[in-house]
Amino acid sequence: MRTTTVTPNLLQLNRFRFVNAYLVREDDGFTLVDTTTGGAADGLIAAARAAGGQIRRVALTHGHGDHVGSLDQLRERLGSGVEVLMPELDARIHAGERVVQGKLPGSWPKITTVPDVRLQAGDRVGNLEVVASPGHSPGHVSFLDTRDRALIAGDAFTTAGGMAVPSHFYARFPFAAMATWDKPKAVQSARSLRALDLSMLVAGHGPAVSDPAPAMDEAIARASR
Repeated sequence: MRTTTVTPNLLQLNRFRFVNAYLVREDDGFTLVDTTTGGAADGLIAAARAAGGQIRRVALTHGHGDHVGSLDQLRERLGSGVEVLMPELDARIHAGERVVQGKLPGSWPKITTVPDVRLQAGDRVGNLEVVASPGHSPGHVSFLDTRDRALIAGDAFTTAGGMAVPSHFYARFPFAAMATWDKPKAVQSARSLRALDLSMLVAGHGPAVSDPAPAMDEAIARASR
């Protein structure tokens, strides 16, 4: 697990050079955003400890396996006192409900952890504001840090090999597009996120991008052709 300080309040945790989780510093410790793939719980807990705090809550951008893969293991290690928050529609999918027509792309592993909170747009998780960004998954959300306007975009954007919207095959990083549920919605969400006047964008896959507006514009234009 490689830890990179992105801002004073945000640490990127990278696993296998492929997938990211994030620690967001709060007054009581850390919010962990996403959990990467399975088997990462001990590394995530150790990263928080090394950064001077404990994981107090786990907030998920969406329900795909490379984001919820270590959720059950974290619940086992940390106990029920650590709140788990998941977007409403993705939580319903994991509960076995049929919320959309057709087969859902992407990995939806069986998890036993039941979220304590089903997130809606406008909810607050500490200093993070929940921003709806569906498309990659039905309930996908992003998290905007209201202190400095850094955005944790999950897979609403990817930055591996350059900024991209996961609505089309992008040769430098094709995997997110292959797992995207509704490509027009993904582009619409990308436009909504672009309007937020961001200082920083971090994604589930790839490095942090400061002053991300130009790169977001280019990615949206490419996705809209």
